[in-house]
Amino acid sequence: MNQPIRVGFALTGSFCTFSRVLPIIEGLVARGWAVTPILSENAGSTDTRFGTAADWRTRLTAACGVPILDTIPACEPIGPKALFDILVVAPCTGNTLAKLSHGVTDTSVTMAVKSHLRGAKPVLLAVSTNDALSGSAANIGTLLNRKHYYFVPMGQDNPTAKPCSVVAHMEIIPDAIESALAGRQMQPLLLAPAAKT
Repeated sequence: MNQPIRVGFALTGSFCTFSRVLPIIEGLVARGWAVTPILSENAGSTDTRFGTAADWRTRLTAACGVPILDTIPACEPIGPKALFDILVVAPCTGNTLAKLSHGVTDTSVTMAVKSHLRGAKPVLLAVSTNDALSGSAANIGTLLNRKHYYFVPMGQDNPTAKPCSVVAHMEIIPDAIESALAGRQMQPLLLAPAAKT
């Protein structure tokens, strides 16, 4: 019998996309995949107009059936213990993109990525940031050219009101996971506008 695909699924602080990401997580679990939720410190502790931290934590734990990893010490063993086949960061904020592109490891999510990459395994990023086509553009370019990083295809979510903002098409995360596991960047990378945030 085949072992289930083991997915680390990390959420960072683009809170407006959480409601789109949770059904994706639930869908992966429904496929029989083993999904472990990971929260950045901000994502795991901040109440916003999109919901309370406690509510999101409850929903994620219920969806995955395993505890949330939300500290640097909890995430450090990911690589040494080879816990995941793939690590997804969705949503991946501009702040997290910057830290990953510069090798900064000061959050639970950046530690999770660093530790996972120790085993040369794929990391899939689902961008959600208002400055993707300005301040974060260089970091996206850097990570596109780095081994073991893959991106969920993305598009501008509101070109008129927010011309530099880009959001990944969260609904195709499962297909992007399968491409990354096969060592391929899903194409086309740039798609029509994503859902507005």
